[in-house]
Amino acid sequence: MDLKSKEYIDKIRILAKEKNAVIFAHYYTRPEIQECADFIGDSLALAQQATRVDADILVMCGVHFMGETMKILCPEKKVLIPDMNAGCSLADSCKAEDLKKVLSDEVQRTKEKPIVVSYVNTSAEVKALTDVVVTSSNAKKIVDQLPKDAKIIFGPDHNLGSYINSVTGRNMILWNGACHVHSRFSLEALLQLKAANPGVEVLAHPECKAPVLAQSDVIGSTKALLEHTIRSSAKRFIIATESGILFEMQRACPDKEFIPVPPEITEGVGCSCNECEYMRMNTLEKLYNCLLNESPEMHVEKETAKKAVSSIQRMLEMS
Repeated sequence: MDLKSKEYIDKIRILAKEKNAVIFAHYYTRPEIQECADFIGDSLALAQQATRVDADILVMCGVHFMGETMKILCPEKKVLIPDMNAGCSLADSCKAEDLKKVLSDEVQRTKEKPIVVSYVNTSAEVKALTDVVVTSSNAKKIVDQLPKDAKIIFGPDHNLGSYINSVTGRNMILWNGACHVHSRFSLEALLQLKAANPGVEVLAHPECKAPVLAQSDVIGSTKALLEHTIRSSAKRFIIATESGILFEMQRACPDKEFIPVPPEITEGVGCSCNECEYMRMNTLEKLYNCLLNESPEMHVEKETAKKAVSSIQRMLEMS
């Protein structure tokens, strides 16, 4: 870490203490952001952790929907996010107005309202239209509890929904959304890595496409993959998820090697890395200014938050 980064981290920690602020960072953010965070985790775990801390200010270093979820669960706290423009391709693929139309069309066609199961990677407005929210770690458990004859719309991640259909035997209606990072991992590159590293386990997030999951030994949430590398006696792993998690894996297991699966290189796309550019919008400078100015602040309309929190609470009850 360079001197400028260390100086920023020191200033951020001092400022956070002065303002009684707690800093949360997603596994996919830059290493230096994770280095100065009080808590590191996936989006829902961080939002839940936020409800348990004694702080006046909560800073969510992640993407927009994560700040919304934290505000929904902690309405009395000031929730800040370093960059309001840090969006999410997956959340953006499912607009509330589009979901409303699909629900209306289904009711008109079948005279029956489908159960809406939404991945946590969605906007507050979509959560407000949702019956139960799920994460990649609890989706199977929750879907298994729904009536066997229920008509279910699962969104927005088509890859995750397809995987849950395969392990539950369901035939849920799947929204056609995807995480632009997880959906672009190269199957060809993965097969080459497996051939060059015989016997090395492949760990993949269920947001990956089915052919990649079919070549994987362990499929699970970011946290589950991290915990597997810590528990396992193996010394080398091939990883198919956003590369930000490699920082925490390496920090937890300094004697182990983690080999990232590269993305497909498509014409006109110059990125040869498996990073989320939205997560990388969180920088130390933005974090410092965010704390200093107590802005930008996350707000969620009260009625929307009231409806959205019900779908999250139902998930917690069913988990």
